[in-house]
Amino acid sequence: MPIPPDLVSLLRWHVTAYGVAPDGRLFRTQRGGLIQDTGYGEVWAEARARALTPAQCVSLLAKRPYDLRHAAVSTWLSSGVEPQQLAARAGHSVAALFRVYVKCLDGGAATANARIERALKDGS
Repeated sequence: MPIPPDLVSLLRWHVTAYGVAPDGRLFRTQRGGLIQDTGYGEVWAEARARALTPAQCVSLLAKRPYDLRHAAVSTWLSSGVEPQQLAARAGHSVAALFRVYVKCLDGGAATANARIERALKDGS
């Protein structure tokens, strides 16, 4: 799966700093075991407390790790990434992508009109 260079750098840093489990997993317990569902919740709560302001921490902002995935897909879609490419990266069908994330495209009428007008002018 292609990822931007900044994320490659972060991933390489993590592997250098923490290594990987014998089976290749990036995230594991201190003894190398599988992280249980409750473990993710505890770590996530601590990470939010360290990264967010107190007001943000009591809000719904990034309440679950999944919220970051949702924010990433929403950002990619609204930034103009081709839907079929985005769906493949996110592990969705294009239909599921639009069903879940179409609200991220709200308010783009002016941009759409400008793109259509530019295409019509370039085509003549």
